[in-house]
Amino acid sequence: MGGSQEHIVMLPFMAQGHIIPFLALARQIHQRTGFNITIANTPLNIQKLQSTVAKDTSSPSSQSPINLVALPFNSADHGLPPGRESTESLPLQQIITLFHASATLEAPCRRLISDIADKEGRPPLCIISDVFFGWATNVAKITGTVNVSFSTGGAYGTAAYVSMWQNLPHRFTECDDFCLPGFPDSCRFHISQLHRFLRAADGTDAWSTFFQPQISLSLRSYGWLCNAVEEIEPLGLDILRKYVKLPVWAIGPLLPPSILNPSSSSSNVSSQRAGRDPGSSPEKCLEWLDLHPQGSVLYISFGSQNTISPSQMMELAKGLEDSGVAFIWVIRPPIGFDLKGEFRAEWLPEGFEERMVESKRGLLVHNWAPQVEILSHKSTGAFISHCGWNSTMESLSQGVPIIGWPLAAEQAYNSKMLMEEMGVSIELTRGVESTIVKEEVKRVIELVMNRKGKGGEMKKKSVEIGELIRAAVREEGGHKGSSLQAMDDFISTLLSLQQTKAYQRVAVVALLLVAIGSNVCHAQNICNMTGEDLMACKPSVTPPNPTLPSAKCCSALSHADLPCLCSYRKSKLLPSLGIDPNLALQLPDKCKIPHPAHC
Repeated sequence: MGGSQEHIVMLPFMAQGHIIPFLALARQIHQRTGFNITIANTPLNIQKLQSTVAKDTSSPSSQSPINLVALPFNSADHGLPPGRESTESLPLQQIITLFHASATLEAPCRRLISDIADKEGRPPLCIISDVFFGWATNVAKITGTVNVSFSTGGAYGTAAYVSMWQNLPHRFTECDDFCLPGFPDSCRFHISQLHRFLRAADGTDAWSTFFQPQISLSLRSYGWLCNAVEEIEPLGLDILRKYVKLPVWAIGPLLPPSILNPSSSSSNVSSQRAGRDPGSSPEKCLEWLDLHPQGSVLYISFGSQNTISPSQMMELAKGLEDSGVAFIWVIRPPIGFDLKGEFRAEWLPEGFEERMVESKRGLLVHNWAPQVEILSHKSTGAFISHCGWNSTMESLSQGVPIIGWPLAAEQAYNSKMLMEEMGVSIELTRGVESTIVKEEVKRVIELVMNRKGKGGEMKKKSVEIGELIRAAVREEGGHKGSSLQAMDDFISTLLSLQQTKAYQRVAVVALLLVAIGSNVCHAQNICNMTGEDLMACKPSVTPPNPTLPSAKCCSALSHADLPCLCSYRKSKLLPSLGIDPNLALQLPDKCKIPHPAHC
């Protein structure tokens, strides 16, 4: 499909949970189409991506199929610490500053698209931008291409997140639970599912003044891509499509092929996927897992940038020990401390880590672990998770049920969907401000790890959903899974749109030249162009010695009523007027005039 001459520019937000699926999408598009892909981001994020992308090449001298471009950005210019260009590198209170600072990437992005158009003779096929980069819609319009918004989350969580920020529904009720615009009345949300910044939002706060305009601009893009699967999110996709009123292509899961194919090896997939080294080697984790029976190990991780409070950490550890369940816990300092700082023994029960190591009941991995390898191991039976969408899809793709502990962003909405729509999760608690006790931790762990009753039902449903996820990206016997079909339809739609725009450009030029050849009098105005304007372009389309279009010609064409000009698209007079159609086709590009989507 398509050809390698096509070019797509991708703009992820500066967060690990966004960059990872963007890179996976870039790889998938290139694999299926051969298109050139450019990922643009801030310098430090591009630097981190370089080693990951380099692994895509067959040899050190080979050129990567994905081009990485660093856009000018200095965090210190925006009141951020030097060298901090991602959410993972910032404390929670400074993340909103990074969001606002990200809007300054619009100007360098516009220059990047213009440079590509100058070099290749036409703008990229499209921009694929993060939903948080709504400004890319304006960039696309100015540079003569289209913007497609990409939600790296699932459909249900995305729809809830967008509607929450656009409508702030909790401000219009005194009840703790409320309806959310776009969702069925029976699907009520609770105030505790909102992050404290959203609970406090009133439309004038720093969070609202970023999210509301950026989401509104994304709703004006050409369409949306969603990291979802049709078969597992029917309600979420229905809600999202009705809410955004745009085409939505469900092209998930954006996971490494090796973990979706049981016969493939998944060695070192996590480090290749995330572009970082784990706190414990994959080999060490897998050797430890090999010591335990099938489905007996509980995996605990709260994502790449989250942690819990000191009191929650203490009670979680006590409950784990009392449950008697074997576990791998990705652990970092609690809220209020440097997440990359040294871990203190005082945050856990006295002698806890030593007892777990000695008994081989627990493996504590500091900072980051090879998550994909752990979840795909036969010994892993359940996952205590923050319900971030990447982690959720990794877990469900392996048939591993979830114990939810949502902390931020759309995670609480994901957790709600996993419980109410899928039946693959039970929620332990929410946020970092809640109180938990070891008895509840023990009860929930035992409930989920027990393969009888509720735990058995969750496991069965998780396995079924895992098969649906894998089937969505399977291609065999002439049949394509739903996500592969969606991807192909997305690409076909873009190519068709490009052809339509090319035809419309021909139509614009045709009318212009018909008017020129008709010796229109200077006083007459056709489609906002005078006869003098039309005559200014004539030397550029008349053989045998055509000239470059003059500034007057290009200026006149840029102010023309293009839909009006297109109404003459069926004219066949060009050859009879001595006008070279090839020269006519070149005129708009020579004038560097962007072409609206509908003419």
